[in-house]
Amino acid sequence: MKNLLLLVVAFAGGAFAQTVTRDVRYAESTHERHVLDVHAPAGAKNAPVVFWVHGGGWQGGDKANVQVKPQVFNEKGFVFVALNHRLLPTVEMGAIIRDVAQAFAWVQIHIARYGGDPRRVLVMGHSSGAQLAALLCTDERYLKEHGLTLAPIKGCVPVDGDTFDIPAIIEVAEVRARAHGQPLPKFGHRVKFGNDQALHRDFSAVTHVTKGKTLSPFLILHVAGHPDVSAQAQRFGAVLKDAGVRVQVFGAKDTDHGRINANLGVEGDPATAALWEFVTSVVPR
Repeated sequence: MKNLLLLVVAFAGGAFAQTVTRDVRYAESTHERHVLDVHAPAGAKNAPVVFWVHGGGWQGGDKANVQVKPQVFNEKGFVFVALNHRLLPTVEMGAIIRDVAQAFAWVQIHIARYGGDPRRVLVMGHSSGAQLAALLCTDERYLKEHGLTLAPIKGCVPVDGDTFDIPAIIEVAEVRARAHGQPLPKFGHRVKFGNDQALHRDFSAVTHVTKGKTLSPFLILHVAGHPDVSAQAQRFGAVLKDAGVRVQVFGAKDTDHGRINANLGVEGDPATAALWEFVTSVVPR
């Protein structure tokens, strides 16, 4: 069921009309999570699109948790799409990334009727959504299942993810636990991603970055003070750079995992400044 709202959003520079269409079904199923929201500037036509994947450890989170991002992107002339996907442990990881690819395929077919341009998409995600966004933008097999390529993706912005290299984060966690005599988390990365090392590699974005492969530019945002996300960001950035992919790794100071996401789009936020600079350079207007 679609819920259509016409909102007038006030900003310091004035106000603008925003059309919000909620709970649009993107898959031929009745599953409650196979829905997305479309936030569009009123009267949008051929506008670039932000495709947002929420966080929540693959076992929680919701498309509604977008804070100010839809409003500020709408103000800058973007259509903003936020999706839900099925969750662990009710489905396996492969089903989750395929949900994301299915939603992206929906965008390619339908976003023009909401004023969006399917040929200009910026893929973004926070936390677990950062892993899903990065994987969608590097492993073309998921889009190929829908007859699509990576070409519509003009940029990718994973925000504070720690699973671009899953074998590495699993090893770090297990070595740390052994060194300190601590038990492993009951639902840690090894459990979430299964015990198959081949799948660990397969679900890692770094695995799918190779020289000669055409990938969009990346802006990797992370909390500068956190060792795990910083190491993963630098690792992913180095792999992209070595493959000749344009990449910027930006460590945000004086913030944390939740605030780097919540403040994205807020005026004066350093990560937001890096985001706008990146967006201006990669999304043709």
